[in-house]
Amino acid sequence: MKIRPVILCGGAGTRLWPKAKKHQAKQFINFGNWTLLGKTLERVKASIFDEPIISTNSKYLKQVKQHLKKNKITKFKIILEPAKRNTAPAILSSALIKDIPNEQPMIFLAADHLIEKVGLFNKAIKKNQNKLTQNNIFIFGIKPTIPSSEFGYFLTSNNKVSRFLEKPSETKAKQIISKKGYWNSGMFYLRKDSIINNFKKYQPNIYRNCNKAVKKARFKSKVYYLNKASFIQATAKSFDYAILEKTKDINAIKLDIPWSDLGSWKEICKMYGKNKKKYFNKKNIFYRPWGHYVNLFNGKEFLIKELYVKSKGILSLQKHFHRAEHWVVTQGRPKITLNNKSFIKKPDDTIFIPLGAVHRIENPYKKPVKIIEAQVGSILKETDIVRFHDVYGRVKKRN
Repeated sequence: MKIRPVILCGGAGTRLWPKAKKHQAKQFINFGNWTLLGKTLERVKASIFDEPIISTNSKYLKQVKQHLKKNKITKFKIILEPAKRNTAPAILSSALIKDIPNEQPMIFLAADHLIEKVGLFNKAIKKNQNKLTQNNIFIFGIKPTIPSSEFGYFLTSNNKVSRFLEKPSETKAKQIISKKGYWNSGMFYLRKDSIINNFKKYQPNIYRNCNKAVKKARFKSKVYYLNKASFIQATAKSFDYAILEKTKDINAIKLDIPWSDLGSWKEICKMYGKNKKKYFNKKNIFYRPWGHYVNLFNGKEFLIKELYVKSKGILSLQKHFHRAEHWVVTQGRPKITLNNKSFIKKPDDTIFIPLGAVHRIENPYKKPVKIIEAQVGSILKETDIVRFHDVYGRVKKRN
């Protein structure tokens, strides 16, 4: 029996746009002729998978259909949630549709994860298929590359999950990694009957109301419109809190592959830095007295640059009215001025420049400085620079 992939596609993208009135949902952002949802749909075309199910809401229906068409996926089902109820009701509702057999293996994937070495990922899925039972759950752990406070972790004993740890501090994360902890990827793998049995046992309210919402659903053009009156009665909970923290029968599939949820501008900057050869164009290099910069990608309300600051190069002391900036140092040791403070940074360090903050980059050392910069805002032009001091005489005198 093939594995039924369910793509959870309801995220709003608020982490990347905290102050924006209209959020670009991360899974639909064009990062350069590709999106995270597009990459996810491409992955589920593998021969081990049955036709996909996409769980989303009416706000995103048009974009989901556009992505399916672009990826030439003609066999699919869409589950449309009438209200936000987190991942537990979304997962259960997707499993309850009638054309899925009880023993069907199902894998739940986030629409906004970037996964490399897909062959290794699919091999691990296939390898563990025969281990699925009517009660157990498999979750995917990613071997940490850094002690990040942006992800949840879990610890294991003989590949059984013994403990979950939610987004710890960096110091705590180092301790977890020393105990061979893994990042919790938020991807789940289990049979339909296991989903039903776990919800009946641990979340009867969610089971009862989701069951009604599916039974009363309207089905048209491959889309299930869940019954709103029933669905909104289901308790809003994540799958982690609703099920994973209750059951003891959780197995870990440990993966050592490049993985990111691109959940921060730091991660996005790193992704562009890693793949800058794909985005590099000589026409986009701009020379300045302090060195040069190259525009790697101009997206919707964001611009990715690489700054090259030569030895003794000093940018002007400046601020912006319409954009914030996120920097990741990739080479050298820049001296950063941020409002009334100055500090030295090293490779892999990050700096956030809030809207309106006075800032400057200097390179007091011999080795050139390289920084990947994400500008985020409504106006991303050189005109949005107010200079206060500049060693190259570029400050206009005020009357």
